[in-house]
Amino acid sequence: MELVYKGKTKDVYQDEKGEFVLYFKDDMTGKDGVFDPGENQVGLTVEGSGRAGLRMSSHLFEKINAAGIPTHYVDADVDARTMKVKKITVFGEGLEVICRFKAVGSFIRRYGNYIEEGADLPAYVEMTLKDDERGDPLINEAALEALNILKPDEYQEVADLTVRVSELIKDELADKGLDLYDIKLEFGRDAETGKVLLIDELSGGNMRVFKDGESVDPLKIGDYLLNG
Repeated sequence: MELVYKGKTKDVYQDEKGEFVLYFKDDMTGKDGVFDPGENQVGLTVEGSGRAGLRMSSHLFEKINAAGIPTHYVDADVDARTMKVKKITVFGEGLEVICRFKAVGSFIRRYGNYIEEGADLPAYVEMTLKDDERGDPLINEAALEALNILKPDEYQEVADLTVRVSELIKDELADKGLDLYDIKLEFGRDAETGKVLLIDELSGGNMRVFKDGESVDPLKIGDYLLNG
């Protein structure tokens, strides 16, 4: 396979048939050897984390595809740590979408004067640009359209898809006694049709999850989901 892009936690390849394949590495984001999904650098390597992330991602993508929500996912080979995906184009240089069910993390740091930590939120959606140098800044609908990152009406489409995906995952986790506080998703366009798709991965490092009021280690979320 030909290497197309080398990422922090995943590499992108194109196989001999021209299809695109993601390879899940055991590298994880963090700092000083401590895992942190919010970091923009590789901080540690944990054997088996790539396969665990792929198992959880493929399980959730199959559920989402079955629900009729468009994604880039085609199939996965967990043993090989590879996921076959549709060719996509990203919004700008990358757009991340957060869906929040509880007021925690950066939300409470910004708005803590108006809401208590841990208070319920109504599937609140916010978007940030993938920009390490500028700290992944928040951006609104008007700016996304003014910068030609999103076309008119795409913001609402992405927001609606985010809520559908997030609530589906929230329900899946709730069946295992887990409470989803927030989740980070990524979207792009199908390179052939231009259709908006859910892309990237759906592993524990993309979400904040609690059980019985205690935070669940991101690496253990998949164990609860798939084995619990």
